[in-house]
Amino acid sequence: MRVGVVIIGRNEGDRLSRCLQSLLAEDHVVVYVDSGSTDGSMNEAIKVGAKTLALDMKIPFTAARARNAGFQYLIQATPNLEYVQFVDGDCEVMPDWINKGIDFLETHQDVAVVSGRCRERYPEKSIYNLMCDMEWNTPVGEAMASGGNAMMRVKAFQAVGGFRNQLIAGEEPELCVRLRMAGWKIWRLDEEMVLHDAAMTKFSQWWKRMTRAGYAFAEGAYLHGSTPERHWVKESIRPWVWGLGVPLIGLLFWAIGYKLGMLVLLVYPLQIFRLGFRNVPHGNKAWVMAFFNVLGKFPEMIGQVKFLWRLCTGNQGRLIEYK
Repeated sequence: MRVGVVIIGRNEGDRLSRCLQSLLAEDHVVVYVDSGSTDGSMNEAIKVGAKTLALDMKIPFTAARARNAGFQYLIQATPNLEYVQFVDGDCEVMPDWINKGIDFLETHQDVAVVSGRCRERYPEKSIYNLMCDMEWNTPVGEAMASGGNAMMRVKAFQAVGGFRNQLIAGEEPELCVRLRMAGWKIWRLDEEMVLHDAAMTKFSQWWKRMTRAGYAFAEGAYLHGSTPERHWVKESIRPWVWGLGVPLIGLLFWAIGYKLGMLVLLVYPLQIFRLGFRNVPHGNKAWVMAFFNVLGKFPEMIGQVKFLWRLCTGNQGRLIEYK
């Protein structure tokens, strides 16, 4: 066995069943790492023949910790592994992806992480699912980072110490920063990799997801913002400007005069127009994305504050789950 698979999940139900079936049909070592599921996920994984590992929930759970635990399990069980495919339990892996990922890493010895196209299974069910699908349509070629579904070179992953267990979000880009600092490359192939089921149909779910993004931006900038690439510094500044700065200036001008306050707030529709016009080739989707891009700066601002509060108090960050 040259490749192993780590699946992480928590109460994924039928999504996990699809995930397991898409991988166990091939001759791979598969371990499912469960984080406190109450829906019988562990039994389902055992029933279909996957190796299973239940995290000790007395220790704060993070996806990073689950992936690291699964990786260590694989290495102990199969020491000669060269590659590991990380998969989220709500994803179905495409039939040819594993072999295509291995082939690419075999012929590109300077690449540590390779990923493909992640598509949303039901983009038509909600605007939030659709936005996920568009968000994951990243450029093909050398990349700055990957998502949670990716194939990694074992020796590179081990050399940088794997994921940071304590990160509650943004652990994949943070790992990629360290890999690139060590001289490795990250690559995105023009290949179908996984079908993802976000199951995001409510505004409140989207709001939580954006809050988590804001938290991840803040922590990423805190860890690597001083590096030459200024990791996630711009992404952290924008919520402060659009989620706090502009409203405060608007209130100040409102106190001076009603019309002045309204004039300041016009920057929001102008920004939506600017972003939408920039992506006109996408049609109506461009304007929807522009609207939510601007609106998203408010929950991102909340996420930034949550991280700063955690930093000041010294407490462990709590998961921000949207489903």
